[in-house]
Amino acid sequence: MLVPVIRSRTSALSLTLLLLANFSSGNIHSAMAADEFEKPPISYSSIAADNCVSRLQQQLEAGSKVLNHDDQHGYLSSLLTALDVPVESQMLVFSKTSLQQRRITPRTPRAIYFNENVYVGYCQSGDVLELSAVDPMLGTVFYTMDQDATVKPQLQRRNDNCLVCHSSSRTGGIPGHVVRSLYVDAGGQPLFSAGSRTVDHTTPIKERWGGWYVTGTHGEQSHVGNLIIRSNRVVEPVDNTEGQNVTDLASRFKVERYMTPHSDIVALMVLEHQTLVQNCITKANFATRQAFHDQKAMNKVLEYPEDHQLDSTARRITNSVKDLVEAVLFVDEAPLTSLISGTSGYTEMFSKSAVRDSTGRSLKDLDMNRRMFKYPCSYLIYSDAFDGLPQQTQDEFWKQLWAVLSNDNQAQEFAHLAASDRLAIAEIIQQTKPNLPDYWNPPAAARATSVDQ
Repeated sequence: MLVPVIRSRTSALSLTLLLLANFSSGNIHSAMAADEFEKPPISYSSIAADNCVSRLQQQLEAGSKVLNHDDQHGYLSSLLTALDVPVESQMLVFSKTSLQQRRITPRTPRAIYFNENVYVGYCQSGDVLELSAVDPMLGTVFYTMDQDATVKPQLQRRNDNCLVCHSSSRTGGIPGHVVRSLYVDAGGQPLFSAGSRTVDHTTPIKERWGGWYVTGTHGEQSHVGNLIIRSNRVVEPVDNTEGQNVTDLASRFKVERYMTPHSDIVALMVLEHQTLVQNCITKANFATRQAFHDQKAMNKVLEYPEDHQLDSTARRITNSVKDLVEAVLFVDEAPLTSLISGTSGYTEMFSKSAVRDSTGRSLKDLDMNRRMFKYPCSYLIYSDAFDGLPQQTQDEFWKQLWAVLSNDNQAQEFAHLAASDRLAIAEIIQQTKPNLPDYWNPPAAARATSVDQ
């Protein structure tokens, strides 16, 4: 195919304006199309990862860390300890929707464990442990570890197989995490004809946890967890009475074969929140780096200085950060109508890891009665992935967040935040997040003049 040569500054300008038009609408998803992350400036598969899993592998190679193998769970217990992943986070999924599908049934569910940096998947008699790490530069990075006992176990990075599902429209075209709810038959096969839903903290409770076991109490609220469809089609409305407020799974499968007998409802909800925000962090990261990469190319065509700031670059960063701010502040969070309580001790463990201000408040303080958190602002602002955002992205994030918390931005999407919420969140962040912009320094009380209704 012949490519026309740009022969004048006028034609160069026309081409550049055409390119800029692609971004002027602020549609970030079209800017970062599928597989764009394999090209510069992201270069996903070719750049070395730097996350908790890659660092553990380096320690294993150096001999400074050792993983122990046991007959029941292989390397699982030792790996969780090495990665500081609590066993209380265990969740059990019985839909055949992962790498080791043939190992997964309602009688042999897959276990998932997590913290804020990594997710670990375990199957009974599985060939490998599956891991997905949160990488500040690359988004989600996937690994497997062979379950056969060996002198030096290897955490091997995987791309192609995992990215089929984990870099689709469900993740916004970036390597990300996916949580799904769907109907499942007695063999663990998803009944896709009945639909499938990607789940995050905006999903109504009644639509969550299809294909998952759920332990905990939740009052009159209903969900589709613990449900097995005994036919090849779903007839609505589905009666899932026996799946509600389940605290013991022993009658459903052999719970003693797992690290704990739980699939904690609170852990599930925290997971769903985390994956949404982490994906938004990655999108903002990639969008900013891509915008500056494109700007450099355009400036070269237009013979502008290399660091000349284009309006489209600022728009792309602003719009990607807007999505992140909305996720962090729980915009459109599904309301709770009854108290939700877990069974595994995850709630207490989660609270113990909190960063607290001088009065003992934390962004990890759970509510679980009318909403997930007492102070609806994500604790992931303390994460390595957030701190790894480009400086321009962080600057824009703090500007937009400040506008909401200081009541300068009273847009309808933030109406769920009462004045007292905004004040408390601002005060907690002021005391617990270092290196805030200078305009965050004045006393928060001076800003909160609104009266809660």
